[in-house]
Parts: sequence; structure tokens; C-alpha cells
Amino acid sequence: MPTRTLRIPTPDGQADAIAALPAGSGRHPGVLLYTDAFGVRPVLEDMARELAEHGYYVLVPNLYYRRGPAPVVELPPHIGEEVRPGIIGELMPLVQELTTERVLRDAGAYLGFLTAQPEVDAGPVAVTGYCVGAALAMRTATAHPGRVAAVAGFHPGFLVTDAPDSPHRRIPDLTAEVHIGLAEGDLTPEAHGRLDKALDAAGVRYSTEVYSGAVHGFTMSDTDAFDLAAFQRHWDRLLALLDRTLGGG
Repeated sequence: MPTRTLRIPTPDGQADAIAALPAGSGRHPGVLLYTDAFGVRPVLEDMARELAEHGYYVLVPNLYYRRGPAPVVELPPHIGEEVRPGIIGELMPLVQELTTERVLRDAGAYLGFLTAQPEVDAGPVAVTGYCVGAALAMRTATAHPGRVAAVAGFHPGFLVTDAPDSPHRRIPDLTAEVHIGLAEGDLTPEAHGRLDKALDAAGVRYSTEVYSGAVHGFTMSDTDAFDLAAFQRHWDRLLALLDRTLGGG
């Protein structure tokens, strides 16, 4: 199943993106997928195709489009532990440029673009994200509660912080159903408690689950962190969430 390369107009320029959609005609539920810090690359295209095979139109934007088209940083086919620190060092300034204001401007543009596609159903969409993308997914869902029916995040980064604008602080505005799949050590027990308290306050259906034995980045098959069992659990949780909230395409 091929992917399309698209350009999304945003208040700050044109964001390049890939889209995967089911074969055949018709309209399908929309899913906005935020990448991990390593960005758009073949493994993310594969994940988008997998979702499309289950009946969803999947949009995957380049988070760093202000710096240029993906890949903004050159990546090897496999991101092993011997090269990971150097790549993270290159990427962290780009991640830090994703201020709350920029993320929210982008989120509105991405949702508007996704829901305007002729292959996408009318009605709410789902948002999912990995690593830093989990925090972006949560910001998107809390800023657009009427447009997002489900939000998922896996091995999240920067989701619960001490910052005044930490994503978890806006969760009481949420209306979407939530699943957060955590690696061991992603959140301290205190931070996990703060996350659950915020979700309780929102009154939404949710699950926050620690995937036992998994380490940060467990869904990414092009890294040493990949964990096949946790990866499959991620699909089980995500597909069930999408089916409950959006239905298949």
C-alpha cells in the first residue's frame, strides 16, 4: 500500500507530510499521527500503512518542517545505542523549538487539513503519538475537544513536567477517550499519579498502562529499544481504542 507525499499549509509555512489510506474508494475515519523525536522515516511509514490497512486515513506530518523537509537530520537504517546520543544531540534543539504556541498553531492546521481530505469521514478524528509526539497528541486533543474522539500516546516524553504549560495541566479540558502506554521509567510514580489525577478530573474513559519490561522507544523497530511483545500490545490497545471511538473504515 503506497503512501502519498503532501504539503500542509500552516501559519508558519508548508509542512511536508505523508498520508496512508485504505485501498479502494470511499471515506474513512481520520487519524493524525505524531512521530517520535527521530521524525518521519520508513518505520513510521510502515506504521501508517498498518493503520490504513485497518480502515483509517493516516496523516503523518514532519514535526521539524520549519527547518526543511524530512529527514531534517540524517539517520542510519538502524539507530543503535552507539549512534543514538549523537543523533539526539542534533535533534534536541529542534524538539525545543516545538513551543506550545507553535504546536497549537500546527495542530489546528493539521486537523483542518486532515478533515478536509475527500477520503476522510466527516466527524471527529483520533490523534496518536510516540515519544515527544505523545505530548503533541495530548496538546492537540485538549485544544480541540470537539474534533478529537480518541488520543493515544506511547513511551511518552514531556507529557508530565513541572512547567506551567505542561500538557497534563490541560487534560481536564479533554473529552476524548485516552490510552497511554508507558515504558518502565517513562514516568515516576509521582508523575504517573499526577497524570491519572488529571484524567480523573476530565471524567473521560482512559487507561494508563506500564508495559512491563519495555524501555523507552519500544515501538520503533529501527532502534535497539524495540520490543516485539510491547509493540504488539501497542497495536492491540490502539486498534481497540480506534474501533470503539471511530469504527473501522
